[in-house]
Amino acid sequence: MTKIDYKKELGELYKVSPTVPAVVEVPPLNYLMIDGEGDPNTSQAYADAVATLYTVAYTIKFAIKKGPVAVDYGVMPLEGLWWADDMRVFDAGDKSAWKWTMMILQPPIVTAEQVADGIDAARRKKNPPAIDRIRFDRFDEGLVAQVLHVGPFSEEGPTIARLHDFIGERGALSGKHHEIYLSDIRRADPARWKTIIRQPMTARG
Repeated sequence: MTKIDYKKELGELYKVSPTVPAVVEVPPLNYLMIDGEGDPNTSQAYADAVATLYTVAYTIKFAIKKGPVAVDYGVMPLEGLWWADDMRVFDAGDKSAWKWTMMILQPPIVTAEQVADGIDAARRKKNPPAIDRIRFDRFDEGLVAQVLHVGPFSEEGPTIARLHDFIGERGALSGKHHEIYLSDIRRADPARWKTIIRQPMTARG
């Protein structure tokens, strides 16, 4: 059986420094996605979205592992795009007004047909609450700057500000605030949580 570590395959997207931001070009990638809005700390829709994404992602993984190609890979980390219609509200931290797209990257071996089969199988076996909201889509993020934040989400502010200053010296912000959650927050000490903070940008000149 072939085993593939896609975090290693996509090394520069996941090996991120906590001290020095870096500019990288993100290729078009395929994701399971669910859209929603509201405070992630209190929103049932958010909890439902995350649970559903993991259920479908693992269903697809195990089907491929048992299938004729027999490839074993680790399910990729949860990611989130975050924004608000009025970005002043977003910056002020009124999370009830936040909008989000939660997503899990799918390896290139995963086809649209396999995703459809995985969604059907997950619906039959577990019927997770947001199963009718999930979609399989291609996301072309392009040029970004990113840095690793170590610590609880509530302390991301200075890390984000440092990343935005880094971008301001080289161009301008564009697109949605993007976070990639590398830690299992159910088990890890919040002081050790690792989150990639990624921000699309346009380069000056």
